[in-house]
Amino acid sequence: MKVLNLAGTEDTPKVILDKENEIFEISGRSLPEDSAEFFAPILSWIDEYAEENNSETRFLFKLEYFNTASSKLILDILSKLEEVEGVTVIWYYHEDDEDMQEAGEEFEELVELEFEFETY
Repeated sequence: MKVLNLAGTEDTPKVILDKENEIFEISGRSLPEDSAEFFAPILSWIDEYAEENNSETRFLFKLEYFNTASSKLILDILSKLEEVEGVTVIWYYHEDDEDMQEAGEEFEELVELEFEFETY
């Protein structure tokens, strides 16, 4: 399966989806001009991954900031991950960023996935 590796910019997060090396990470800032277009390859990759997923998947979100449009697509990603066996979401947030912590807690309430919360 092909690795999806998108370099982060000022407005888009870094994305590494690498089944073989067990790296599943979205990090940085997410406020792309066209969120649906930016996230489309990520959602497609997860669809493909769901067909032959690893026995365990630790999916990391390490976002500093995301806009409303991105939050909808993050929820879409989480919804797709619900269909994958053995997924744990690791939600990173800055120690003093209560908003990002609460965002993760809200996502956790909306989906049937195991969440772990980590500070950095």
